[in-house]
Formats: sequence, C-alpha cells, structure tokens
Amino acid sequence: MSSLVFSNTFKAGPLYFGVSDLKMHITETKSRYVQNLVGRQSMETTMYERSPINHLDKLTCSIILFHGQQDKVIRPTQSRLIYEAVNKKGITVALVEYGGEQHGFLMAEKIRNTLEQEMVFFARLVGGFQVADSIIPIKVDYFDM
Repeated sequence: MSSLVFSNTFKAGPLYFGVSDLKMHITETKSRYVQNLVGRQSMETTMYERSPINHLDKLTCSIILFHGQQDKVIRPTQSRLIYEAVNKKGITVALVEYGGEQHGFLMAEKIRNTLEQEMVFFARLVGGFQVADSIIPIKVDYFDM
C-alpha cells in the first residue's frame, strides 16, 4: 500500500491482506512485529508517518484489495478502512473478502479467484481489453456505474 500511496509510479495496484494503519494493527493484534520494524524512538510519529491511511491525499491510482475474513495476523478492518477511505475519495476501488480464509489464502478456489480477479481488474482498468477466459468480474466502484 505504501508504494501506491507514496509514489506516482502505478496506474493500479493490488493489496493482499495489507496494513493500512500501523497503530491500529498493534492494537488489534498485540503484535510486536511493527515495533521491531519501526523502532522504539519516536514510535508514535513514525507510525503515523508510515501508515498509508494517513496519506491518502497522495493516492492517485486504482486499488483492488483481497483479505480473508478470519485473518488474525492482519485484521480485515485494515482493508476495509482503506476501501472506505478510497471509495469516499472517489477513486476506483474494489474489495474482495473471503469467508473461511485466514492470513494468506490456502483454498485453491480462493487463490484462483484472486488471480483471475486481479487479472481482470488490470485488463479492464489499465489495459482496456477483455480476457479470453469467461470470468465474471467483481464490481469495481467508480468504474462500473
């Protein structure tokens, strides 16, 4: 998510069970992983500065988000937060949540669906072409009106 927010390199991007708010992630999961990455000095300021949710004013590209509803490593609220904020901003966005999936996708049908939907998303929004397979695309806000 940071590469999409902190640069103008991409026209569209996927986010797989990503962290949007570092402080919320620590609160929700009690994880010490973020503290190890950020360091303990001026942690509050650093977490705010590095949390993509706080810099969506810089976001210019379309996003498709994928998350397992039972994810305990990175809670689905992280993807929902990004989805709602990007949607409110009026940028093309889609959210796919999988029941029965945790962190990372293990079910073959969910993995396949994720790859297909990502491919169709890029084909429609970036490439402007139809894929050869008969894949029903998910609704993409601000694209499918």
